[in-house]
Amino acid sequence: MPTGAEGGTGRGAQAGLPPAYLSATTSSFAAFLAEHAPELLPVSQADVTDLPGLAGLTGVTGPAELTGAVGALGAAHGTTIVAVAFNGGVVMAGDRRATAGHLIANRTIDKVFVADETSLVGIAGVAGVATELVALYQVELEHYEKIEGAPLSLEGRANRLRTMIRANLGLALRGLPVVPLFAGYADARPESGTPGGGRIFSYDVAGGCYEEHAYAGVGSGALFARGALKKLWRPGLEADAALRIAVEALYDAADDDTGTGGPDLARRIYPTCGIADADGARLVGDAQLAELVARLVEDRRHLEDGRATPGAAR
Repeated sequence: MPTGAEGGTGRGAQAGLPPAYLSATTSSFAAFLAEHAPELLPVSQADVTDLPGLAGLTGVTGPAELTGAVGALGAAHGTTIVAVAFNGGVVMAGDRRATAGHLIANRTIDKVFVADETSLVGIAGVAGVATELVALYQVELEHYEKIEGAPLSLEGRANRLRTMIRANLGLALRGLPVVPLFAGYADARPESGTPGGGRIFSYDVAGGCYEEHAYAGVGSGALFARGALKKLWRPGLEADAALRIAVEALYDAADDDTGTGGPDLARRIYPTCGIADADGARLVGDAQLAELVARLVEDRRHLEDGRATPGAAR
């Protein structure tokens, strides 16, 4: 029977965590993993060719061929995400569809998550890589708070996410991109006269981080969603109105983009929505969304004078 270095049989000598896990010196969980357990990180650039199914494919010699090969594997993609600022906070909403080529791979995938107590993160891109990145990001924020004894600022959280996206650039160039949207509530700063409220950060595939004002959207349906938001958003919105606008923008995106799923009343599938304000970050319940979607669809069916709308979707 093997024993510890000192010949003992104590738990710390055999079954306990390695010393590195008990004396972390970095506030970045991703950096800690990269140093001590890189095999636990989302798939790296080096082992992308070891993805299940790729080994048996022939002719995979470069990024272009690999992109086609990944597509041939049917990797599910998720889209579309929108964020809308309101008076005192921000709403984020995402449709529930994942597609693989021309097929619907999943109708109920979640693309909006609570990142921590006051912020939300939404994902568009390859679903498998994106959900792993979100899980790692959530632990990253929690790890920082435990090591430093205080949460990151909102800008700090946005920058941490940018670093993680940049680390995924190799995979993105090989056809496995992840493009998130980040939003959260920032406390008031009386010294500068800045009131508390919602802030939105968008990213590009290379990790570029851009603060958005009023609203933002990512994913294949974002072009149509942003068009709707441009018409519907106005200063001084309350939370309920912002939630309605976010869902309405996804409704319009689903009308023109096959990668975006609309509300499915028959299957009771509604967008995933979250709110971040002074009360914290939380997801919106299905009961509230069902009522909102039913009212939205009914409004779209009729003109203001009660007559049926030609073509139904206006």
